[in-house]
Amino acid sequence: MVERATDCKPQMISMTLNGERVSIQANETDRLTDVLRHGEPSLTGTKLSCGIGRCGACSVLVNGELVNSCLLMAYQVEGASVTTIEGVGKGSLDPIQIAFMEEGGFQCGYCTPGMVMAVKALLLENPEPNDEQIVEGLSGNICRCTGYEGIKRAVRAAIRKQN
Repeated sequence: MVERATDCKPQMISMTLNGERVSIQANETDRLTDVLRHGEPSLTGTKLSCGIGRCGACSVLVNGELVNSCLLMAYQVEGASVTTIEGVGKGSLDPIQIAFMEEGGFQCGYCTPGMVMAVKALLLENPEPNDEQIVEGLSGNICRCTGYEGIKRAVRAAIRKQN
């Protein structure tokens, strides 16, 4: 178990979270994942799995860039724009989310939020990636249940839905 410093002073972190300006209390030792999941927003779609940036389950967008929120300290997002899975398709499902459902791009669903975030980042950067670019775009995310074929089909379907 990771020991936490108990004498850290809480501070307020201001950011735009899923399109809304918020201030969140965090200790200087809190990771972004900790604050999102266990802080005031209680956004549990961002999963914590490996805790060392290898699985991608905690992926979020910070200023439009895909990051592993387990590797980012909360104070590092001061003034930034953070998008979690809850902010993707806010109000209605995003074409990526629809494609994952229609194409069977998930099994247990634990990695799905991170996968959707990776696809979102990929399509923001390259709206029409080829198969090699899709594999590269998903390379930071691990799925332990599927054979990735449903996920790749979902990405291709999402590309068609956005065009």
